[in-house]
Amino acid sequence: MDLETEHLLLRRPKLADVPALFAFLGDPQAMRFTHCDRTLRQCRRRIAVHEWFRRRDGFAPWTIVTKREGRLVGWGGLYNDPFEPGWGVEVGYYFHPDVWGRGYAGELTAACTHVADRTLALPEIKAFAHPENIGSRRVLEKAGFEVVRFVPEMARFLFRRERRSDAQPGPAGPSR
Repeated sequence: MDLETEHLLLRRPKLADVPALFAFLGDPQAMRFTHCDRTLRQCRRRIAVHEWFRRRDGFAPWTIVTKREGRLVGWGGLYNDPFEPGWGVEVGYYFHPDVWGRGYAGELTAACTHVADRTLALPEIKAFAHPENIGSRRVLEKAGFEVVRFVPEMARFLFRRERRSDAQPGPAGPSR
């Protein structure tokens, strides 16, 4: 399922997206709080594995494109992490540093919580944030996530958000 938010288009990744995704997913500074792909091949593999999970689960991270410019600026969404399994459905997001601070992570997270609550009717979703990643922690807190605990082996906080009691199954998401 592809979605449209106020400023973003959320669509399935294409093989042709990988070089643009690698521009930030392979940037050690941009990815300093999480996993960084060392090669284009690693990035392609990460995207391909998540796409296999999309076929299995019905959801996986989207390629994030700005509506106004049509520029690929991020990758993220709901997923079961194939590389760190066992945490349940998570929301994650990664953006090109050029667009940090524009509210895109919050917009994506709002779309994810809507889909989790209304389309998938998930009882909860989780997320991780590094202690020094203040921006990401704020995005999660604004979206209703609460810290569960610090996970030392990951050096990150585990966040959790329960399904809203007023969330009834409905439209696929915040399309406009």
